[in-house]
Amino acid sequence: MAEESVAPEFWVGVDEFNQRQYYACHDTLEAIWIEALEPQRTLYQGILQMAVALYHLGNGNWRGAVILLGEGMNRLRRIDAGLANIDLDLLLEEGSYLMQALQQTGPEDAIALWQYLTGEPMDEERVHALMEKTVLPSLPLIRQRTES
Repeated sequence: MAEESVAPEFWVGVDEFNQRQYYACHDTLEAIWIEALEPQRTLYQGILQMAVALYHLGNGNWRGAVILLGEGMNRLRRIDAGLANIDLDLLLEEGSYLMQALQQTGPEDAIALWQYLTGEPMDEERVHALMEKTVLPSLPLIRQRTES
């Protein structure tokens, strides 16, 4: 399916997601998700849930981040990779690395993981402590699909 198969507001939500404006992304995608038909409905909801997961992580809500990241990724796995011309495989891969890091670090390190992911100043000792628990991921981004 082509880019035209998604609402124009979808791209606003993608930009908000990539700019770490996760709450705004949630609002934008929720507004179009409510009225959408399949498969766009599942696409919007999956990305919306990933955005809320990252919002939760930024607030130190490890449990909310883990639950919604998992739910969002599960929805996106059901979508045709060609829908909207975004690289769903890469988004899911980055989400999986984040999920692994969340599970390996646990709730006590949610804020420290967020600080690392967003480039906030951190004590070097704290970074090393995180690195002992997991391979540190990067924040997921939504990218356009490239043809090979």
